Amino acid sequence: MSAKLMRKQVRTFALVWAGITALMGACTFAAIYMAYGAFTTPTTNTLAIPRATNTPVRAAAAITSTSIPTQQVEPTLTPTLQPTIAEATVEAVVAQVASPQPSATPLPVDERFFQVGIQVQTSPDLNVDNQTTWMREVSEKLHLGWMKQQVRWEDVEPQKGQFDWSRLDLALPLAAEYNVKVLISVVTAPEWARDPGVDLTQHGPPANSQDFVNFVTEILNRYPDMVHAIEVWNEQNIDREWTSTKGLSAANYVDLLRQTYTAVKAIDPGIIVVSGALSPTGLSDGVRAWDDFEYFDQLIAAGMLNYSDCVGAHHNGYNIGPSIPWDNVPNDPSATFRGPFDNPHHSWSLRSTLQTYANKIQLAGGDQKLCVTEFGWASTEDLGGFPPGFEFANDNTLEEQRDWTIEALDNMEEWDTIWIAFIWNLNYGPQAGWATDNDNVPYSIIGKDWNFRPVYDAIGKWQLDYNARREQ
Repeated sequence: MSAKLMRKQVRTFALVWAGITALMGACTFAAIYMAYGAFTTPTTNTLAIPRATNTPVRAAAAITSTSIPTQQVEPTLTPTLQPTIAEATVEAVVAQVASPQPSATPLPVDERFFQVGIQVQTSPDLNVDNQTTWMREVSEKLHLGWMKQQVRWEDVEPQKGQFDWSRLDLALPLAAEYNVKVLISVVTAPEWARDPGVDLTQHGPPANSQDFVNFVTEILNRYPDMVHAIEVWNEQNIDREWTSTKGLSAANYVDLLRQTYTAVKAIDPGIIVVSGALSPTGLSDGVRAWDDFEYFDQLIAAGMLNYSDCVGAHHNGYNIGPSIPWDNVPNDPSATFRGPFDNPHHSWSLRSTLQTYANKIQLAGGDQKLCVTEFGWASTEDLGGFPPGFEFANDNTLEEQRDWTIEALDNMEEWDTIWIAFIWNLNYGPQAGWATDNDNVPYSIIGKDWNFRPVYDAIGKWQLDYNARREQ
């Protein structure tokens, strides 16, 4: 045989053998992948696998294709090799893909469905057993997922840099233990932070917004993952809450909101930042108060919607139901408080207030919903009356308190403009000893001598029914 012919046969044999080797590698690779579903359409679960897990897959294919003996063999479509270490790694990775992967818990700011909470007063004597009772009431009896905790800055930091964390040290860890999310409403600057020469008999903002920002930052750093929403101030359209040398300035408030929003998001982007809820008021002299609708427009013009995830709102219901518009209130001859009947104004109506706020946001191009950080109906039926100035609470029966609260929850769910609504309140009554000089007491859903008012059970039932609707 000539050398030329021999070289030709060798080349032919080499090409045939290379083809057989490639075919065996491809078949083995395909068998492994098809066996474990790697050729199926990817699902979102594959995103949970670290990128490094791609390496063993490539290694397995390489080892299989080079494991064929060097002597001549007949091609086969069924791999007969024993599993290698790399193949075992592939099996583990595929099993991870096939098994359900836990999804990340949504951040509070991303949970946009309607939710309900309640205002809870921290146990005044800092009794851990009492505070545990309140958390059980919220979580296990009322089945609510949120509580509101008011944080009075002047009490926590009475001197600059000196803090009394006792109340928050009690309340926030217990709320976390019972899986209750917390909105803190931060209010009332201490004297050292106020404007020089300002009337200190009225509450008000700090002279320097950075002091407020520093205080909020201290809270978030001390209680990581225990604060889920922050309401920046409260009823800043009335001088009782916002006495400042700059007056009742919406622009001044929005500057405080802007700085706080920026600082909060830098620490925890998942926290919901809520603009301070306004006080519905018919007075609008710009000194003692602004009408909430007028002030709301000023807030929007000053840029409020750029620095809030949710827009705060308040309404205490007075002595009419939650579905009644301000300009169509049916007369109640038995009512001793005549405001809604004889002096029509939007501030009397929960429905008109909330729907107008939502419309103003929409017209301004915002997509924010409302966070109703206080709502409820006061009743003095089991208190024997209340001092002058609270006649509307004397008009309301305990049954009306119950029925109107549930009607309001139904409305808010239906309107789809409310994100979170906080009932006012759980426990001011028993903790204040039913003092007749505390105007929070008639709103409490726990009554005199620890008798649970009819609204208490109604709220728990409503929340269970709501949870069942959401699960359907």
